[in-house]
Amino acid sequence: MNILIVHAHPEPQSFCSAMKNLAVTTLQQAGHRVQVSDLYAMNWNPVASATDFSRRSNPDYLVYALEQREAVKAGSLAPDIAAELDKLLWADLLILNFPLFWCSVPAMLKGWIDRVLVSGVCYGGLRFYDRGGLAGKRALLSFSLGGQAHMFADEDAVHGDWEPMLRPLQRGTLAYTGFGVLPPFAACHVPYIGQPARAEILEQYRDYLRRLDTVEPLTFPSLANFDRQLQPLADKAQVPA
Repeated sequence: MNILIVHAHPEPQSFCSAMKNLAVTTLQQAGHRVQVSDLYAMNWNPVASATDFSRRSNPDYLVYALEQREAVKAGSLAPDIAAELDKLLWADLLILNFPLFWCSVPAMLKGWIDRVLVSGVCYGGLRFYDRGGLAGKRALLSFSLGGQAHMFADEDAVHGDWEPMLRPLQRGTLAYTGFGVLPPFAACHVPYIGQPARAEILEQYRDYLRRLDTVEPLTFPSLANFDRQLQPLADKAQVPA
């Protein structure tokens, strides 16, 4: 299996970076081919702008998604975007590895999503969810955070459950572009625990990575359950993405 890990943490010695390193070692030992995009090490530009296109179909008014589509056809995407898009299309599995910042990803990773999930390739028109441009691939969120697991255990927990917080990433981004989304791996309370507890989390992550082939994806809509206006059909059943 080809695996792309997109890693976004500003500290190379962080626990989140240790998760990335462990994933590389574990997956390679299992016979997988792994590439890593370490966004901070790459000094990745997170800002989507007109400079992402060497030629513009409309030089007077920027509609970013439309320019992405035309740039793919014309071969005029910025080189850094084109290189990451090539990695993404090569991969069978995408792992986004990051610290949870304000219930979301660091700006560096958000910028990778904005610039690399290119309209016309990853999605566009009615090419989304199980018909998305990345259908057949899988994706996984692996992240570290300061909160404890019980704080996100269910809707009565102090922060509620995980699902609404992760929905923009898991549903609105990954599932939308066609990925089969695997359950996330969260490393909780990391800044406040000792080395034995950290080692235990890493061992749990190693075990999860070794079982990837047997992990069932989360459930998201199938367009077969909607009409041409994307209204739900009367007799529908959601299926795994």
